[in-house]
Amino acid sequence: MVAAAAAVGAIAWCGHALALPLACAFPMLWALARSRVISAGVSAAYVLAASHGLPQGVVNFYGTDLGVGIALWIGAAAVFVLVHAVLWHRRPGRERALRFGCAAILMSVPPLGIVGWAQPITAAGVLFPGWGWWGLGTTAAILLTMTSGKWPIAAVVAAGFWIGSAAHWTAPAQPAGWAGLNTELGSALGRSPDLDQAQALLQRVREAAGAGAQIVVLPESAAGLWTPTTSGFWMEGLRGTDITVIAGAVIVDRESYDNVMMEISAGRTRRLYGERMPVPVSMWQPWLAWTGQGGGARATFFGNPVVESAGRRVAPLICYEQLLIWPVLQSMLHAPDVLVAIGNDWWAARTNVVAIQRASTEAWARLFGLRLVLAFNS
Repeated sequence: MVAAAAAVGAIAWCGHALALPLACAFPMLWALARSRVISAGVSAAYVLAASHGLPQGVVNFYGTDLGVGIALWIGAAAVFVLVHAVLWHRRPGRERALRFGCAAILMSVPPLGIVGWAQPITAAGVLFPGWGWWGLGTTAAILLTMTSGKWPIAAVVAAGFWIGSAAHWTAPAQPAGWAGLNTELGSALGRSPDLDQAQALLQRVREAAGAGAQIVVLPESAAGLWTPTTSGFWMEGLRGTDITVIAGAVIVDRESYDNVMMEISAGRTRRLYGERMPVPVSMWQPWLAWTGQGGGARATFFGNPVVESAGRRVAPLICYEQLLIWPVLQSMLHAPDVLVAIGNDWWAARTNVVAIQRASTEAWARLFGLRLVLAFNS
């Protein structure tokens, strides 16, 4: 059981969107566990395998040894395991299905949803592309049925839709006139004022505009620390053009900082979006405020789910938000027509974290029939 759960987690979350429906097997394995201890083992195997890139990412980010990465990996997974073990129920039937549903909801919304990775409901976009909320509800019904004695029927139904979707799968397209630019600047992106780096990014924006783009999206942190000097540089650089740039930046105040998307044109700049859920521990550090120290990124949780840019309703997601459930579903409640996802994932080198982010955003965009713009730094 534990080995099967580990295989499901590793394969479903390998970074290919079409593999996501395999995660629908997790509730079946959880339900078939013969004891609470075994259900905890199944849950641990699934989530640890799905997030196995985290220890190496911690090592890359902090420059520390692997032991610290493993400790954070296990600590984050412990919430998932605890919830699913506590809510496990021995007897099949409606109560067990409802308990699994409660576990899924708890791991999808704050506060526990802050570490709610690898949620099987993400597979809805692959199973039912274009179905929107109906597809989400149908996938939820399949997951609940997988906890019952009728799981073979649910598995056959899911497999049929999975095969049909895979036969005609296409990745979401960018909107006409939009372009997302990827960079390979590593940890240097946005870390310190770098005129050469900014000029190189501006040149790439001009090249994209020359190829027909009117709105150019740059990765998280591409504009670095947002100051009047930074604002002036970009507005001056875009003078005489009708290009709009959406770029990641950081806005600092006395108590904290905001990880944001800025909208920049020749005539003005404005804060377009503030990240709802920064990465816990490395960015979001609420204990600093509790102790009066200040610092750390600000989390708005449910703020600005949709923004307007270039006449479109944009659902924005920055980095870590692409691994969670509530930010994207909250945005979908407001009927956006384009999904913009950016990230600064230099720390994920030698892991599949970026691939998982891409797969997740592709699945959500396909579920709701949205255009998709991606911009990542590696």
